[in-house]
Amino acid sequence: MNSAEIYYKKMTETPVTKLVVRLGIPTTISMLITSIYNMADTYFVGTLGESAQGSIGVLFTLQSIIQAIAFMLGHGSGTYVSKELANKDVKKASTYVSSAFFVGGAIGLIMTALGLIFLTPLMRALGSTETMLPYAKDYGLWVLVSCPFMICSLILNNNLRYEGKALYAMIGLVSGGFLNMGLDFVFISLCNLGVFGAGMATAISQIVSFTILLVLFFKTAQSRISFRHVSKEFKLYLSVFKNGLPSLIRQGLNSISSGVLNHLAGVYGANLPVAPELKPADATIAAMSIVNRIASFVMCVGMGISQGLQPVASFNYQAKKFKRVKRALAVTCIINLGCIAVLAIPELVAPEFMISLFQNQPLVIEIGAPALRYAMIGMLFMPLFIPLNLMLQSIRKAGMASFLALLRSGLLFIPILVASTALWGVTGVQISQPVADVLTGLVSLPILIHFFKTTPSVDEPDEQQDAEETSTESEESKTES
Repeated sequence: MNSAEIYYKKMTETPVTKLVVRLGIPTTISMLITSIYNMADTYFVGTLGESAQGSIGVLFTLQSIIQAIAFMLGHGSGTYVSKELANKDVKKASTYVSSAFFVGGAIGLIMTALGLIFLTPLMRALGSTETMLPYAKDYGLWVLVSCPFMICSLILNNNLRYEGKALYAMIGLVSGGFLNMGLDFVFISLCNLGVFGAGMATAISQIVSFTILLVLFFKTAQSRISFRHVSKEFKLYLSVFKNGLPSLIRQGLNSISSGVLNHLAGVYGANLPVAPELKPADATIAAMSIVNRIASFVMCVGMGISQGLQPVASFNYQAKKFKRVKRALAVTCIINLGCIAVLAIPELVAPEFMISLFQNQPLVIEIGAPALRYAMIGMLFMPLFIPLNLMLQSIRKAGMASFLALLRSGLLFIPILVASTALWGVTGVQISQPVADVLTGLVSLPILIHFFKTTPSVDEPDEQQDAEETSTESEESKTES
């Protein structure tokens, strides 16, 4: 039995719960470590003051833009890699991953060049105040330098996951994450390099992570990355972009909404009735930056388990194992709810303490504590839409997946943010994302129910099954009907 047949057997016969968890745990660990080193940046830079810390929130928006492009190419190509491996066509799978990898690298180089040329106006456009601008430029310089490596790393990571190699994908990201935390301590605490050092630590970790992932991909993946596999067919790129569109929308709108949030937090924070020397605008941006980092940490669990669902759903849907797809989705939703509920407890019970871990400035705590509590309430609705969204993308239902991706950070969040801040100022900044999360969950619920009702409840028989297995499957179908 060759490797393609072994992989087919693993993806279509391993118990669904076991398979989702096995693929989801390494992805969850990867995302948690990434989130932890983002919080490490927030913690170490927080020792430099609220203006420096606010600048990290501004650059979080730029990183989200970079990740949006990477996830579009990674998920868009990975879905087709999984499809072709289900068809046992390794050559076609190699075409998809190679094309995405080299296009991603080229886009990254262009973004680096343009970003460095227009560094100052870019930082202002992302929501930086004048007092935060020097810090934002110091950190942004290194984020832009690492841009091609970040994009290619995430493309490699996602394609390894879609090949069922989630453990190797985790090793690449986790190695970079631990390195980033260590370098933060060295560059900021020991070498006194400030925000510049934090940015340099991020860039070095991204380059190291890319190198490890590239080596692991060549050693373990079924598909190959090579210039000779790069497609010249426009149709292939169109299919990758189309299927990756939900990821671009999801992550891209996160970056746009973060920029709008930073801007409005600065505008309405400046109007708070406090002494100007407290820098209320910077304090508001810093508070929301901390809240977003903590919320992202909690969200990582939901996203990680849901990304474990993606290769399972993609492969089995192509193999016409519909019952396994439905069971995998149900299991993922239940696990998500349990994990998020547990992680949200400390933030709901002691939000002031959680904020103070990153910044002990009283105004930052005063603004951040209620915002963090609201954010955790919104997180509890994530299991209704994140697994569904990623699953629909993985079975190539890009239209519905794109609609769901638009909801949370676009169609709902931005209008709610603009309206609520106009009515309630900083309170509107605090409640807008949680309200959008609740509404997105409620809108997603009927779509989730419709999928379970309309998708066949019985797997179609595999061509390799013998007549007895086919007969048994038919009898089960009649019984369920």
